[in-house]
Amino acid sequence: MRCIRCGCVDDKVIDSRMSKDGSAIRRRRECVKCAHRFTTYETLEQSTLAVVKRDGRREDFKRDKLSRGVIKACEKRPVPMDVIDRAVEDIILELQSDNVREVPAATIGNKVMTALREIDPVAYVRYASVYRQFQDVGEFINEIESMERTIRRKSEQPDLFK
Repeated sequence: MRCIRCGCVDDKVIDSRMSKDGSAIRRRRECVKCAHRFTTYETLEQSTLAVVKRDGRREDFKRDKLSRGVIKACEKRPVPMDVIDRAVEDIILELQSDNVREVPAATIGNKVMTALREIDPVAYVRYASVYRQFQDVGEFINEIESMERTIRRKSEQPDLFK
């Protein structure tokens, strides 16, 4: 690593430890030349994932764009930020586990809707209205009725493993 103070490339690692979430290694380093201390993070390099849009365009997958969409759907709802972060991380891990280089935007949208349906029904309807491009109130009503039928079916199903 190059020292941020003097530019020297010789340093020594003073301390190494796992980051809080376990996705990176935090290293405390000291420049051999000027004794300046700095911190670096070592992470696993992920292969790039391309998103294929509805019109056929391709763009790089952006975690922050996915996160912003979920946060916007959950805005002013009692959904803790750690639940949102966990849902986003689960979606990304699911996409990466498929071992594909390109993923249709529809696949990502469906995964987000599945996650939001479990997290908060209002956030789900908000996201679905934008994602599916609802044109009138009737489409909202149909979606909510569909959700109610699903919830009723789940509550009528007996618990098999008590």
